[in-house]
Amino acid sequence: MKVAVIGGGAAGFFSAISVKENYPNASVTIFEKTTKVLSKVKVSGGGRCNVTNGTTSIADLAKAYPRGGKKMKKALKIFNTKHTIEWFESRGVPLKIEPSNHVFPVSDDSQTVIDCFMKACKQLKINIKTKSPIQKIIPTENGLEVEFSNEQKAHFDKIIVATGGSPKRKGLEWLEALGHKIENPVPSLFTFNMKKQPITELMGVAVKEALVTIQGTKLKMSAPLLITHWGMSGPAILKLSAFGARLLSDMNYEFKAQVNWTAIQNVNVVQEDLQNIVNNHPQKQLQNLKPYGLPERLWNYLLAKADLATDKKWSELGKKGVNKLTSILTYDVYQVRGKTTFKEEFVTCGGVSLESIDFNTMQSRVCKNLYFAGEVMDVDGITGGYNFQAAWTTGFIAGMLK
Repeated sequence: MKVAVIGGGAAGFFSAISVKENYPNASVTIFEKTTKVLSKVKVSGGGRCNVTNGTTSIADLAKAYPRGGKKMKKALKIFNTKHTIEWFESRGVPLKIEPSNHVFPVSDDSQTVIDCFMKACKQLKINIKTKSPIQKIIPTENGLEVEFSNEQKAHFDKIIVATGGSPKRKGLEWLEALGHKIENPVPSLFTFNMKKQPITELMGVAVKEALVTIQGTKLKMSAPLLITHWGMSGPAILKLSAFGARLLSDMNYEFKAQVNWTAIQNVNVVQEDLQNIVNNHPQKQLQNLKPYGLPERLWNYLLAKADLATDKKWSELGKKGVNKLTSILTYDVYQVRGKTTFKEEFVTCGGVSLESIDFNTMQSRVCKNLYFAGEVMDVDGITGGYNFQAAWTTGFIAGMLK
């Protein structure tokens, strides 16, 4: 049996290894259009490679996929985070689960993961061909024919497509030509641009938990937030961008982000908390008693924004002052104009519609002997190792060639 894996990224390598372990006598070739394989693995997690997430509950894992969560729930029963950890550790890559639940190699070096894949390919005699872009796939009576960009052709019994996310629909037209439904690709996992706004002067300031809402929508997220020199980032923003990928694209990335720095949804509770400080610490200056563990620079910035002097005593606030503080802490609004890709981790929402794929096998519903793995499908996760887990899960299942 001859098998082609199109795409030399995480899902491509994992599915190729899965094929060889299920069918030792199969001839398996990975075709990569660029000069390098596993380039996204190399840069992910700041060069440390966040291979998966430490969450073991399949129901909780499925919630981390804004698109494809229901389908992933089924697939994760076959191959999940526990299996991923066992897979790498049994191949000489010890892993560690950090307090954030991100899972990294103990080496803190993505090269360890790349070396593991390359070693497995060598042992299993998997062929790797770079600079091999594919123009189209032609179904035949007994398999599939691949036409390369140099007009050469090759026949395969089975093909796994693992080409990753395409930033533009044009990059998916060769799969659409086979009859697959395509969901328009739009960016996911991005940060918010707030250029030239005073908040950016606080770059580097992090808040343990903030509640961010996109005004005019139902989108809201409570998680850590980071202020950057271009705007806002951190899990709260990245998760919002993932769950709101299509909606924010429709808004052309121009919207208002409302930040509740306390993460407490009930405004009355915040007002009571501030009144308690007034009652219990009347002689303290505002600058010397920061509520909710807010960083000093942020607290002073919010006081200035509320037009309250830092050396003012809590007892001097009065009802009006308490209301002002409550408002700035729970209803701080920023104009967002544009987005910035999170690190080098370009993630797209969209791709081959899940309607066109049998998720039990990853086989195409419209083209026999053709399978899919990874981000080429309309499945994407939030930050935290979930996108790699989707690559391992779908690659493992596709490699069964059922």
